[in-house]
Amino acid sequence: MTINSRAVVFLIALTMVPAIVAAEVSRVEITSRRDVLDGRAFGSAGAYEILAGRIHFAVDPAGQRNRVVTDIDKAPRNAAGLVELSADLSILKPKDQARGNGVALIDIVNRGRRTVLTSFNRASGGAGDLSTESEFGDGLLMRRGFTLVWVGWEFDVPRRDGITRIDVPGATGVTGLVRGLITPDARRPDVTVGDLAGYSPSDPAAPANTLTVRDGMQGTPTTIARDKWKLSGNVVTLDGGFEPGRTYELAYTAANPPVSGLGFVAVRDTASWLKNGKDAPAPAKYAYAFGSSQSGRFLRDFLYHGFNTDEKNRQVFDAVMANIAGAARIDVNERWATPTALGLYMATSFPFADSKLPDPATGVAEGALDNPRAREHQPKIFYTNTGVEYWGGGRSAALVHTSPDGTKDLVLPDNERVYFFAGAQHGPAAFPSTVTNGQQKENPNNYWWTMRALVVAMDAWVRQGVAPPTSRYPRLQDGTLVRATDVAFPGVPTVTSPRSIAAGTRGANHLAARDGAPGTPLPLLVPQVDQDGNERAGIRLPDVAVPLATFTGWNFRKPEIGAPNQLVPLMGSYIAFPATKTDRERAHDPRLSIEERYPSRERYLGLVRDTGAALVKDGYLLPDDLPKVIDRAEQHWDLLAHKASTATR
Repeated sequence: MTINSRAVVFLIALTMVPAIVAAEVSRVEITSRRDVLDGRAFGSAGAYEILAGRIHFAVDPAGQRNRVVTDIDKAPRNAAGLVELSADLSILKPKDQARGNGVALIDIVNRGRRTVLTSFNRASGGAGDLSTESEFGDGLLMRRGFTLVWVGWEFDVPRRDGITRIDVPGATGVTGLVRGLITPDARRPDVTVGDLAGYSPSDPAAPANTLTVRDGMQGTPTTIARDKWKLSGNVVTLDGGFEPGRTYELAYTAANPPVSGLGFVAVRDTASWLKNGKDAPAPAKYAYAFGSSQSGRFLRDFLYHGFNTDEKNRQVFDAVMANIAGAARIDVNERWATPTALGLYMATSFPFADSKLPDPATGVAEGALDNPRAREHQPKIFYTNTGVEYWGGGRSAALVHTSPDGTKDLVLPDNERVYFFAGAQHGPAAFPSTVTNGQQKENPNNYWWTMRALVVAMDAWVRQGVAPPTSRYPRLQDGTLVRATDVAFPGVPTVTSPRSIAAGTRGANHLAARDGAPGTPLPLLVPQVDQDGNERAGIRLPDVAVPLATFTGWNFRKPEIGAPNQLVPLMGSYIAFPATKTDRERAHDPRLSIEERYPSRERYLGLVRDTGAALVKDGYLLPDDLPKVIDRAEQHWDLLAHKASTATR
């Protein structure tokens, strides 16, 4: 994109006065600057503009707040003895900064992609260049005056348009094995191990390279003979092909691993620069961070490692929203890091909860935030999760609010709220939903209506001191949180019981005693359900509180893709109620039919309105969003009623 005159002036100003650049930001290059949607106004915040370019850092490897970065001591240094790195940077801000709300919302990109516009703004096409109206949705965040910021932190994402990435130095002279997993959904002669995209094999034909296979993540691996497969980059070709549903692990020798933990430094120092740098193009009084899934786990690890304090001992983020991360962290600050990995079974490592707690496995007491690195400058925090993060093997969301052995409820710290979205999956499916890789249709319960209310509540908590909505999550003491083997899911025909789901095991944590006791089984605590199979605790949107179906946080793989006794990663289920009593009896379904529950469409929609109004009153739904929730309920009723009338005819 051509650099316009304003961008040139700004760039020259930055390069001429590097001495005033804040913190460890050494240089910022703004290569483009343009108005959003030809100057369209977003409410009282007015018109917005987009700045894009590159941000450069020079980091002292001996600095107190940097020494925690794995292998930073092995990175090349410049003449001043500093470690250099750079990242993509984009800023979406009010043209008149005085009309904004003074908040920089750092969107922790997920595999290099923006998230807050498609989620909070309900936009489409968020991977584009932000030049079309659909990419901004209804403009919720802009109408409220937020400055949105994207900075690269992940080294292993592809270098292409629409992707935000970082370039970090390698650990010079280090060699070793890098490992990645793949579970094919179809028989094929070769597979690409995406988790290893950031590494090149030192010798693709080396005898030390290995390929193993097992049934499920916890199965016993068997080594495949070296002459039966070959390696080209991170693509493996196997004689006879790969079997669907089986888990393969590839390991090969690589050299000079990227110092991946510098991604934490880039996010820290970008936020600190916006809050404290005199030259920042979008100065902010407050900085919030939002991360979802992979980037939610990034934020949990960011806080645990102590990166919410900058090199001048100042608080970085005033608020953090970590969505659908469970109790897990991310493989970033490790040698041979694979941040792209889903971390389904080994992403959760001690400590789990933020408060300092005794751990029976390691014999020590520590907290995810109550530790020497992170204890100072704690932000206000929202942890938000779905059933997937409770059921899904290794994210173990219950450990955010229970003791490490899963036997006691915790009292949450004053700066923390925990919210559970009942009857939801990791990312809501499209409506109407379909069968994809699971045995059941995907779960379309859209919890983002509540997330919109929560981001507004978080802002009011920080800037106005208004207490946010009360935490809502399942608890042991009232029986809404139970062992997976004790969940009272009804015996619905054609639905595999979730009571067979196995727990994950702890991952390693090199900062904890005994490396956090990796391999120790995690307690599998899950939300208890009602007679319909819908979860009883948490924030129950009308789909769940006034149900026409069962909504779950788990879905088993369909036989066609292999391993039908295992879960589809991150997927829930939608299982519609029988339309009539006759349908129910014919199918031997224990759940009441729709006609037995609701005497009419009007009665059903009346209950939906009442439920939605209560959520608005309690702060879990914005008043302007209630009509959209009711509209969705109308569509849902009409969809099932149409099917029922068609079947009758």
